[in-house]
Amino acid sequence: MKIVCIGRNYGDHAKELGNAIPDEPVVFLKPESALVPPHAPIVLPGFSDDIHHEIELVYSVIRKNGRAQADKVSIGLDLTARSLQQALKEKGLPWEKAKAFDGSAYVAEAFTALESFPAGHHIDFMLKRNGKVVQSGHNGQMLFPIEALIANVERYMLLDEGDLLFSGTPAGVGRIEAGDQLEGYLLGELLFDLKVEAAPSHA
Repeated sequence: MKIVCIGRNYGDHAKELGNAIPDEPVVFLKPESALVPPHAPIVLPGFSDDIHHEIELVYSVIRKNGRAQADKVSIGLDLTARSLQQALKEKGLPWEKAKAFDGSAYVAEAFTALESFPAGHHIDFMLKRNGKVVQSGHNGQMLFPIEALIANVERYMLLDEGDLLFSGTPAGVGRIEAGDQLEGYLLGELLFDLKVEAAPSHA
């Protein structure tokens, strides 16, 4: 299973980080080991004290008539070691150390079939940190809709049945700390409620 992620797909998020608005999707990957098990806590890595939350719509991929397409949607967290990412960017290096570390992704268990939404219906989602809304958005705000994302990714790599596509995060990203409670909502329904824990001690 591949975890394909899209960066800078919401204009306000690109602006809040001082990034240019892209003219084509920004694509990166996470390994399966990045996935946090269902209902397990978010465990902060030991190499960074600057981990940021990024809530995203996550689409599951199927192949139909030889073509990849999204069939279901949920929400997930793309965790980012922000200061490390910035240092890598300044050196012109890839982001993987800041984006693809073990435990850097969470996906809610519940997925909703896309065909259940009326045509043109906005898929709203949001994240609460310690009871306060910190991020909210909907798929209509994406610079590149899901169909365009899949078409672009498939120019470079085959998407297989069961692959996951993180479609970008809206503005409002921020640092998380041990003891935080993160709640993710899709269409007003609570899909995850996660505790953030400190990095394990190796003393």
